[in-house]
Amino acid sequence: MKPLTVQDVLPIEEYERSREAFRRRIIDLKQRRRLSVGNLITMVFENRETVLFQIQEMVRAERILRPERVSEEVAMYNEQIPGAGELSATLMIEVTDPSQVKPVLDRLKGIDRGQTVGLRVGPHLVYGTFEQGRSNEEKISAVHYVRFSVPGAVKALMEDPAVPLQVIVTHPRYQAVQPVSEEMRRSLLEDLSGDR
Repeated sequence: MKPLTVQDVLPIEEYERSREAFRRRIIDLKQRRRLSVGNLITMVFENRETVLFQIQEMVRAERILRPERVSEEVAMYNEQIPGAGELSATLMIEVTDPSQVKPVLDRLKGIDRGQTVGLRVGPHLVYGTFEQGRSNEEKISAVHYVRFSVPGAVKALMEDPAVPLQVIVTHPRYQAVQPVSEEMRRSLLEDLSGDR
């Protein structure tokens, strides 16, 4: 998938004029790309459009006007755009009770290391690789970025709706499996085709 450039980011005034329509489109897109895996983990599969929306919202919220600052944001967020043969997701550990945030996050330490989150496509299991620096021995972030490198043979199986596609979590203290809908499968296959 093609990385974003500064030229893709609308100036704040121009973005304000089209923001409502853009927001509605991205909300609709993200609904097709959001998956709850068990009761604590939600994953949103990112693509060029979802990342551009995040950049536009950041530029708007922080009133970033200087081109070099916009360029920094673009460079940082481009890390979330999947490369060729990849899928990319934001993984969120969601805790609604404020008193439970620390205990739940402590329980899930290590979720971003090793083979813990994967895509199961028929008999194949493709584990995700997490962005580093979002946890240490004392604490773990509630938000993580994970990439899945999908071999061509696995992609070919994904194209067959008869082959089950699931997201799995196999952490020692949290196990969950969630089937992927046909709508999400089609959206992920668009990412893997790399023509956006």
